[in-house]
Amino acid sequence: MVDTRDSLLRAASQLLDDEGPDALTVRRIAAAAGVSTMGVYSRFGNKDGVVDHLYMEGFRRLIDAMDSAGESDDPLEDMHRCGLAYRRNALENATYYLVMFARAVPGFIPSDEARAVSQASFQRLVARVRRCQEAGQYVDGSPAAMAEVIWGAIHGHVMLELVGMKATGDDPAERYEHMLALIEQGFRRPDVARPAPSVG
Repeated sequence: MVDTRDSLLRAASQLLDDEGPDALTVRRIAAAAGVSTMGVYSRFGNKDGVVDHLYMEGFRRLIDAMDSAGESDDPLEDMHRCGLAYRRNALENATYYLVMFARAVPGFIPSDEARAVSQASFQRLVARVRRCQEAGQYVDGSPAAMAEVIWGAIHGHVMLELVGMKATGDDPAERYEHMLALIEQGFRRPDVARPAPSVG
């Protein structure tokens, strides 16, 4: 049996992707999911509640993707896999990602619960930075500050790809891999140096 909550979120995501934020009305969402409007009200309260859950679902999917990188004896390699999983998740869940980061629904303000879920995703990255430091692979410094730099870089590249911005003719996947390698090079301790990433 299909969960009504999931059906409503899928319907809202599709409407947003196909027609934009003006299509996100309780009536349209309910019709697209094949339920009554009461089904929306009882689960989400109103339209803003639907968007809030789209936001949280997006971050939960991101958390699952980051966790899928796993933990091995090489935290640096784990971090690399986490970065690849981040991009893959963003491309596979583009509408959710734009709700999370690009104000796809004007005027939307995440609830405290939603902000807590988003913060949990950031803490996943902080924990991976800390593991690299404890393994002697990353330089010393604030794990949170370093994680913020990493997140900003990978998010920027992902957003450029999602909105179709291309300054060069490079393959997006190769460009992203190059960016990950540059981040790794920047935070790595000199005594665990690896070959520098090539350009072009």
